[in-house]
Amino acid sequence: MRTHNYYTYITTNKNKTVLYTGITNNLTRRMAEHKLDAETDKKHFAGQYNAYYLVYWERFQYVLHAIAREKQIKGWTRKKKVALIEAFNPEWRFLNDEV
Repeated sequence: MRTHNYYTYITTNKNKTVLYTGITNNLTRRMAEHKLDAETDKKHFAGQYNAYYLVYWERFQYVLHAIAREKQIKGWTRKKKVALIEAFNPEWRFLNDEV
């Protein structure tokens, strides 16, 4: 039986003033896409706000669970999102090179 990987993640900008929540099945590729958008067209939110620094992620086996979690987190206040990030990554290290 094949295991699937889906991720709900949060990125920020260099100054940590913007939070972006998304889902993907390939974190490494998705972070590269966000960075490329920031450096070129700036067509999407993460690109427009240079929010391509990964600070939080969760893995799911099923895409519907990842989507549900993304929707849940997007509905939260910034304060609650910050608490989630700090429980996972207290120093707000940029995790791009670790995935």
